[in-house]
Amino acid sequence: MTTPRPETLAKLTPVLTRRWLSPDAWRIGTYENLDGYAALRKALKAHPDDLIQLIKDSGLRGRGGAGFPTGLKWGFIPQGDGKPHYLVVNADEGEPGTCKDLPLMTHDPHSLVEGVIIASYAIRASRAYIYIRGEAVHAARRLRNAVAEAQAKGYLGRNILGTGFDLELVVHSGAGAYICGEETALLDSLEGFRGQPRLRPPFPATHGLYASPTVVNNVGTIASVPYIVLGGADWWKSMGTEKSSGPMIYSLSGRIANPGQFECGLGVTLRELIELAGGMQPGHQLRFWTPGGSSTPLLTAEHLDVPLDFEGVAAAGSILGTTATQIFSDQDCPVYATYRWLEFYHHESCGKCTPCREGNYWMVRVYRRILAGQGTSEDLDTLLDTCDNILGRSFCGLGDGATSSVTSSLQYFKQDYLDYIEGRTAPKLSDKQLVGAH
Repeated sequence: MTTPRPETLAKLTPVLTRRWLSPDAWRIGTYENLDGYAALRKALKAHPDDLIQLIKDSGLRGRGGAGFPTGLKWGFIPQGDGKPHYLVVNADEGEPGTCKDLPLMTHDPHSLVEGVIIASYAIRASRAYIYIRGEAVHAARRLRNAVAEAQAKGYLGRNILGTGFDLELVVHSGAGAYICGEETALLDSLEGFRGQPRLRPPFPATHGLYASPTVVNNVGTIASVPYIVLGGADWWKSMGTEKSSGPMIYSLSGRIANPGQFECGLGVTLRELIELAGGMQPGHQLRFWTPGGSSTPLLTAEHLDVPLDFEGVAAAGSILGTTATQIFSDQDCPVYATYRWLEFYHHESCGKCTPCREGNYWMVRVYRRILAGQGTSEDLDTLLDTCDNILGRSFCGLGDGATSSVTSSLQYFKQDYLDYIEGRTAPKLSDKQLVGAH
């Protein structure tokens, strides 16, 4: 294990993570002692439109993967329309390798609750929801406790802090479907329907929850809001890059000495993150990695110095995504890793659209043939052709994301596929696992 150099340690910018190690960090007393709800008091003295402008000026972009400007999304909500407005927080963190929202909600739930209240005030919403994965029992308990504590202190409910602003906040546990991480499928699930993506337009900004104007934001996005209100737009922009402002929680897992969450300004490189994590595990050399979870195209050791911001990763041919940085070494097989991810997407496909439902089903079977030593070179053309029929033709991003590791692994590691096909690599799957693959 290597010790990070001082200049690399300086890359750490604990903002959203700064309370995580405080004793009883999830309790309202600790939170208030560390500037908790000071931003809310400040925000409630401002005009809602000024808060929206502040978020626009800060350059805050969505932390859920797409990176859409948050202030712009808030500004899409029509005002004076006579309809109820809703804020929905997407806490359905289910991307393989992603682990930044769950620890945030577990260790510092009040930062999310405070952010929800401020955001709801800005968009004139009197009801807000946090939609959390059903499996995240501990985080959900912490959130519900935080909501109860905030209500008891007058930060939630009717006439918040004597301002006349009312807000009801509901923590809703989903049934554990990955598809509900897609915002319109989440809204359907929240309404009591089966979680399936909606055809857009219309968009949630005008026809969201219960066909009313709705803002859907990620946990990290909303939890950033109190810090921006207190620190200001210029302070927020002092971290990160010109077009990708602020800090980001990077989830590092895989063949490194110390997996975990590392909060750095956007634009940090994988080389620096691996150094912060104590280096690669002994005997392992970096071979491939995901910059933002399994739905983002793979990158290789040649991309160690790519800036991990929205523009830098896109220029390298991938997507920043959820900053779930999964690190694989020369002892890992990109073909088998892709197969395991594809099994996940096949299992989690809601089945609403044919390209995703059928395409992932058949690609899993092609991979099983290849990994059992019974593949052919034509199978590689079949995989690329199937990806071409899924990408951009699915109802939502699940189909697109499923193709990412397939096309990128074939781009960088085609020889690994051929080694299975031509018998140079021993089969990883047995005949029993091959059942149904033909």
